[in-house]
Amino acid sequence: MNIVDQAIETQLKNIQMRTGKTLGELFAFIRASGLTRHGEMRDMLKRELGVGFGDAAVLATTYLKSLEEPKPLQDGDPIEAAVEEIYSGTKAVLRPLHDLVMGLISSFGEFEIAPKKGYLSLRRKRQFAMLGPASKGRLEVGLNMKGIESGERLLAMPPGGMCQYKVYLTDTAEVDAELSAWIKQAYDNAG
Repeated sequence: MNIVDQAIETQLKNIQMRTGKTLGELFAFIRASGLTRHGEMRDMLKRELGVGFGDAAVLATTYLKSLEEPKPLQDGDPIEAAVEEIYSGTKAVLRPLHDLVMGLISSFGEFEIAPKKGYLSLRRKRQFAMLGPASKGRLEVGLNMKGIESGERLLAMPPGGMCQYKVYLTDTAEVDAELSAWIKQAYDNAG
């Protein structure tokens, strides 16, 4: 991560602390305003949340970027290189688990892989899953689906976030029929 990206990440963390709202809640707030232009969002955030010009501008820019369709990878920029970077260093132990989950998902059919910072976004017509390392040596599988009862393993996420559910994996034995059914439902609903 370059120094500019680090500064923006730090600024977003500070905005969340100052406002007492998560990034998902802030994005939901912007979405609920119905505004679509950067300057209008910036001004509304300054007025409604009492944040400064710079914080409002970064928040509006980050929100608008989150709405963009992932750009296809260019020649010479393979997905494998992005995956290698995501699972480098101490996260390398999670790579076999990642590969197992990706193999399972690949069995469902075609989908697009959009590498992001620290995870992969998996899409059909819309994003159905996110896959990447989490804290505590776990692999995080984020799922977008509705009408599923959450539980001890399938964790419901607050509204407005990138995914409605998350599952944390630490062992290949956890890549089972239950996980497969959840991912398949998310996959089917996305396209």
